Amino acid sequence: MAVDYSLVRVTLRFTDPSLDLEEQDLEVQKLLPQLAQLAISGDVEQSGRVIDPNPPEQSKGFGFLLGLLQAEVSAANFKALSQFLGERLLGKTIEMEVEANGKKLKLKASSQAELFAALKVAQEFIAN
Repeated sequence: MAVDYSLVRVTLRFTDPSLDLEEQDLEVQKLLPQLAQLAISGDVEQSGRVIDPNPPEQSKGFGFLLGLLQAEVSAANFKALSQFLGERLLGKTIEMEVEANGKKLKLKASSQAELFAALKVAQEFIAN
């Protein structure tokens, strides 16, 4: 499968230690319909849960990794996604991986200041 370098893949993991895995996954479930609206407007190419590459043998289908979501956007639309995430992730403890131009950047944030700084670093990473 060829990698489309014009797209930016953002993987978001909720990591708040005060939340159990199911509560972290509830945060994902809250964001998914909102990301779907961004897809309808054309700001996001696609979004969804992260499929478990090694589902339990007893499962009858594909499982999802709890507490994770992924979105793909064009580099031009990353700023819109950043604004969206900045508004919705205030006060959340997250880890974010941004993949663009064949490179990956990992960021963490647990406060408003850290979140805005992480999003700014991600924007600069994509621009370069």
